[in-house]
Amino acid sequence: MQILDILTILCVGFMIGNELTVSLFINPVVRQLDEGTQAKILRLFAALLGKAMPVWYGISLLLMLIEAYARRHEPALSSLLIASAVWIAVIVFSIAALVPINDRIATLKDGSLPEGWQQQPKKWETLHRWRILSITAAMIFLLHGILR
Repeated sequence: MQILDILTILCVGFMIGNELTVSLFINPVVRQLDEGTQAKILRLFAALLGKAMPVWYGISLLLMLIEAYARRHEPALSSLLIASAVWIAVIVFSIAALVPINDRIATLKDGSLPEGWQQQPKKWETLHRWRILSITAAMIFLLHGILR
């Protein structure tokens, strides 16, 4: 049980750390670059993270659900179910709102950037911050359920 707890906390915690890093450090630095370089970097990150993050979100959810099942007879179950529900809502939100923007960013071309293309990363960043708040809330419920 302790190994499962450690794996789940690390998986979800590293996810939050990654999302915070993108929002607080990577994106502000990228915005200081010229448009062509911005587009290239954002395109590369969008393509790479667009492949990795769905798997990571899925594994995190699976670990949360296993935690909930393992503690199905404990008072902590409600916190783990809330964490899982929030995580599911974040996945749905990401698919509906963030993935389409990410896909558009992933197809940007250096030489022929469309008019107003920079609105896409700005919109993504705003929505991404809501996702960070949500997964942080899920982590709080997860920790409450595990450490209770």
